[in-house]
Amino acid sequence: MTVYIIGTGTDGAGTLTRDAQKAIDRARLLIGAGRMLAPYENQGRQTRCLYQAEQIAQALRESDADPAAVLLSGDIGFFSGARRLLPLLDGMEVHCIPGISSAAGFCARLGISYEDMHFVSLHGREAAVALPVRTHARCFFLLGGEMTAGAVCRRLCQFGLAEVTVHIGERLGYADESCRSGTAAEFREYEGDRLAVLVTENPAYLPYLPTSIPDAAFLRGSIPMTKSVVRGAAVSALQIGQNAVCWDIGCGTGSVSVEMAYRCPAGTVHAFDRNPDAVRLTRDNAERFSCDNILVSEGICPDILAAAPAPDCVFVGGSAGTMPEIFRCIHAKNPAARITVTAVSLETLQEAAACFSRFHAECGITQIAVTQTRQIGSHTMMQAENPVFLIHGRLS
Repeated sequence: MTVYIIGTGTDGAGTLTRDAQKAIDRARLLIGAGRMLAPYENQGRQTRCLYQAEQIAQALRESDADPAAVLLSGDIGFFSGARRLLPLLDGMEVHCIPGISSAAGFCARLGISYEDMHFVSLHGREAAVALPVRTHARCFFLLGGEMTAGAVCRRLCQFGLAEVTVHIGERLGYADESCRSGTAAEFREYEGDRLAVLVTENPAYLPYLPTSIPDAAFLRGSIPMTKSVVRGAAVSALQIGQNAVCWDIGCGTGSVSVEMAYRCPAGTVHAFDRNPDAVRLTRDNAERFSCDNILVSEGICPDILAAAPAPDCVFVGGSAGTMPEIFRCIHAKNPAARITVTAVSLETLQEAAACFSRFHAECGITQIAVTQTRQIGSHTMMQAENPVFLIHGRLS
């Protein structure tokens, strides 16, 4: 059986490529959403209004129509259902025909290039919004579900990005399509249509990965904080991936959570502390640095960890005497998790090393002794900070 997987562009007919139109003309069976099928109804051939990849694959296997065509909106390589469908079509002769994506279509309407754009899908899924805007000059958001254009703008305002330029495209390809531009603050209360896309432009974006952020940049209060140089080394030792799930146990000010968050823009950081002031301060610093992928919880560890997703990377900045139980919880969730513990006392150093040993895991131990300069009159003096031990390794 020959199957064409066709991207129909933004309007389902007018933006078809010539190759796509030829394949549709040859097809005896057309499968797709109602909007995709509408131009081909009453033409004397089979049509099936189906959305789910599994249903489409089953319909193809049960049909004797040859060739068949599956019509998908936009481009089949851009957040498309083709990704799930293609592995289900073993044994069929499959031809993929690309279309014009919503990104290409909308950026053409705006008259801007999308070659340096960062793409995020919020169509029926959760993802960070503020963090990519903070770290990229331009972002494209495919909206849908609960995340409307107004919801995106409210998130941007909450996380310190109210003045970012926003372009909203709604119902692209329909007769009543619309394009609007302004700042996130101006669209804070806007809802609009759920069939929408959104582009941000942020000329003040961060062009680098923040590492060892200066201590003075954080809101502090009276909560202890892992200092800049130690923080950079501790986070580096975790080798955090782009889509990692991270835990920050004893998050304090949230300074480690923030640096973790920048390293896993497609992942999440789960920050825990028993002190309500620390929880509040971590949330405030997450907003200050536009890290909307930080989720903060108040409670006692390890009890509160039971409901958390399995971590890839864990930072233990404070364990309140429960380090063995915390290690057991981490091991139960993910035996291959990477862990970094900071210790300022020999007793904590010994306990952390013993916890790694208990799970037959090797650990590296690094001592960091930082000396900073300070001015006294016309002289520059050296002032040493307390040495800190980093105990880091992987459970297996």
